[in-house]
Amino acid sequence: MNKLSENWISEGWIDFEYKKYLLLAYLKEVNEKFQAVKLYPSLGELIAHHQKLSLLDQNRSQLKLALPKEMEGIDLEKMKITYKHKIQEDDVMKELGEIIAFSLPKIKQHIEEGKSIYDFIESHLEIEPVGLTPIYQREGYALLSYQNSRDVFIYRYQINLFQNSVDRFRGIALRFVAAVKRSLTLTYERIKMDLVKKFTDLPNPSTWRIQSAQRVPLEESLLPVSKRLLLKYVTP
Repeated sequence: MNKLSENWISEGWIDFEYKKYLLLAYLKEVNEKFQAVKLYPSLGELIAHHQKLSLLDQNRSQLKLALPKEMEGIDLEKMKITYKHKIQEDDVMKELGEIIAFSLPKIKQHIEEGKSIYDFIESHLEIEPVGLTPIYQREGYALLSYQNSRDVFIYRYQINLFQNSVDRFRGIALRFVAAVKRSLTLTYERIKMDLVKKFTDLPNPSTWRIQSAQRVPLEESLLPVSKRLLLKYVTP
């Protein structure tokens, strides 16, 4: 099992033991990836599963509150009328409740573990602009590298602006350009100049150097953490 289906809780048997087996098998694989410092896509998947289960739990509670009730008695001491549901939760709803109650804290625990790894990686990243920073920063380059390594991974970034009915927020996309090796002559500044010559649509690109003091997996950890760090520094 490499991935837990988005609708895992409602697919197949609605059975607590079966769903518990599915979830624990998935979380075991997630834990193995975290042990190897491979954060993504697992961390993003966990957050999505937690949000979906939380919403389902809220809706299940709302559904229970909406069930028709009849008066059961009057508590004179508390001056309160008590009610009972005319329609009791069926077996499927009860089973879903048990599955959700078991799953949410388990997933939350792994999210916290993932966030701890994320924070550790980010705390060991060094970011700084290469050359002068232009006013226009919605597009540019990110030069990723590891400490004590001459390898430089070049990505082109683009900031995207999104708007919904409440907020305006930003996203960032990175596209791999090339991998080069630094030398006495091929410095970060020289890499930037070469990019300007090759890609003339950005004559004065915003360029950032991001270096990791820890040798973490590039695709699963360094790249996604660097992407979010870069988003904090650039202005649209």
